[in-house]
Amino acid sequence: AYERRFPTCPLIPMFVASDTVSEYKSEDKAIHVIERRCKLDIDAPRLLKKIAGVDYVYFIQKNSLNRRERTLHIEAYNETFSNRVIINEHCSYTVHPDNEDWTCFEQSASLDIKSFFGFESTVEKIAMKQYTSNIKKGKEIIEYYLKQLEEEGITFVPRWTPPVECKSESSTSHTRRLVSPAVNIPDSSTKEALNNKEILNTSGSPSEPTAGTPDDKLDADYIKRYLGDLTPMQESCLIRLRQWLQETHKGKIPKDEHILRFLRARDFNIDKAREILCQSLTWRKQHQVDYILDTWNPPQVLQDYYAGGWHHHDKDGRPLYVLRLGQMDTKGLVRALGEEALLRYVLSINEEGLRRCEENTKVFGRPISSWTCLVDLEGLNMRHLWRPGVKALLRIIEVVEANYPETLGRLLILRAPRVFPVLWTLVSPFIDDNTRKKFLIYAGNDYQGPGGLLDYIDKEIIPDFLGGECMCEVPEGGLVPKSLYRTAEELENEDIKLWTETIYQSASVFKGAPHEVLIQIVDASSVITWDFDVCKGDIVFNIFHSKRAPQPPKKDSLGAHSITSPGGNNVQLIDKVWQLGRDYSMVESPLICKEGESVQGSHVTRWPGFYILQWKFHSMPACATTNLPRVDDVLASLQVSSHKCKVMYYTEVIGSEDFRGSMTSLESSHSGFSQLSAATTSSSQSHSSSMISR
Repeated sequence: AYERRFPTCPLIPMFVASDTVSEYKSEDKAIHVIERRCKLDIDAPRLLKKIAGVDYVYFIQKNSLNRRERTLHIEAYNETFSNRVIINEHCSYTVHPDNEDWTCFEQSASLDIKSFFGFESTVEKIAMKQYTSNIKKGKEIIEYYLKQLEEEGITFVPRWTPPVECKSESSTSHTRRLVSPAVNIPDSSTKEALNNKEILNTSGSPSEPTAGTPDDKLDADYIKRYLGDLTPMQESCLIRLRQWLQETHKGKIPKDEHILRFLRARDFNIDKAREILCQSLTWRKQHQVDYILDTWNPPQVLQDYYAGGWHHHDKDGRPLYVLRLGQMDTKGLVRALGEEALLRYVLSINEEGLRRCEENTKVFGRPISSWTCLVDLEGLNMRHLWRPGVKALLRIIEVVEANYPETLGRLLILRAPRVFPVLWTLVSPFIDDNTRKKFLIYAGNDYQGPGGLLDYIDKEIIPDFLGGECMCEVPEGGLVPKSLYRTAEELENEDIKLWTETIYQSASVFKGAPHEVLIQIVDASSVITWDFDVCKGDIVFNIFHSKRAPQPPKKDSLGAHSITSPGGNNVQLIDKVWQLGRDYSMVESPLICKEGESVQGSHVTRWPGFYILQWKFHSMPACATTNLPRVDDVLASLQVSSHKCKVMYYTEVIGSEDFRGSMTSLESSHSGFSQLSAATTSSSQSHSSSMISR
């Protein structure tokens, strides 16, 4: 009668739906354990639901029926808002000790509200109201279904008796066989139910695999269908690790496919695999990763400007994820969202990848445990090497490597530009060696030739932006409007201190007093990189080279202005007696940068010596036919208070040995400033300016 209330019950209006998460039946049919995910429409004020951001809440309910002992144990806990509110409920149906024709019912529950947007007392009242209502209606509901069974002619259920050829519970407890190829045995649930009545006593420490495990076998068809080729040793490792988890881990036991990923990541070393798997399970529980797809909605900024998405599958049946990294404004996304939102979005992508692997396994009839990622680098430039953005990328790689091992089947990197080795130098040390072997990198249009994209992806699904005929619905990315950027205070309030870290320095630039930074280069072919924001005024950016060191930096008195700059320093290095062309030379053409622009670039050094990066006040040119200034010039000059500009900048030198020997080498040309930046930074600047003006 109790099972009749599933998957939904008309007598419980708040009970909208339920889905079976896992199910187990013992061979002798004495034990039946079923776990469901229940969807509830809580009777709460609309305002509270809007603040909480949910319309429904989800509970996990596990029912353990023991026909041998004639007991039904029911456990339930909340999945939604579990980091804020903890609800646990226990119910049991048992036979009365004095009259076995009577059924005893016991129910208990606990509520612990840690925090709930300042509505703790309201939530407590709602919870108590719902719980009291459920208690009053519980007997009514069970009697309703008992009467329904009687009307169907079912008035008696025969007492369970052990099959004639059934083994004892102690011997069968060591036989781990799956009822069907698609379902894993939730042994931990069964043992937990049995242990409540102290029926089963196991010997030995629960942290050690039992002695009988090596003799266990997995069904051959199940292995072929869901796990792939396994040697007897590998199969034994999987069984040992799974049984250890079932006996020691309190919580959801991962599926065999996921356990197998951790074993493969550690070459089937059980101790090492167990260590990283336990760390990952703890991490998943702490951050509620199992429910991220159902409970978290990505911000609109990510949906509009994150240039990535799923796109069919490759020739091996692996789900295909397309990432147009070159078209994505990583700096803008970090400035608008912070590191945590980006990480959470990447985690949701990986969780969706796991889900798609399961679906493709069913569709293609063979085990598919990983996906293929296609990364298009067309448009990649120094903006993508913005240090906080790289820092966020490294953290994402670290988290994914630790918790999603062996999920990347192949990584196809297309149209890699000459700036790519710089990015590769920064991120490759954080990528596992086994993962790195799966990388295939193509420069230019090499992906269109032999050994290219057609070897891995069917012609019919090659995206249109790569010359294919298949329309790809992945967002095109583009620059994130600066109006969406978060302020330093907002980031700080959320403990996300990214771009405000000390790696960025602030400098003031005055008319007649530029700000200069000295960089000493020992080895030629080193790469000088820079990233700066023009916070106020217009400036001219220059790069100079000198064979001799300038005098030690000195603070400029700013002449008659006598202006101090609390918001940034001002350092001048080039001596006034130095002559351009004799004492120092210009290695880049001057670049005029407007207020509000972000500029990134690089310079591959030709000679050792001293390089000087200079930010200089930009004076408005006078009209060519008259000595009188133009009206536009006068109006523009009025916007620059006291002839003062302000920049925030970061510079870094990457040694030649760091990128020498990479898949591609940086061109030893004049620089990326005139060639790379002219093609990318300048165009992005004009785009950014037009965005601001609009």
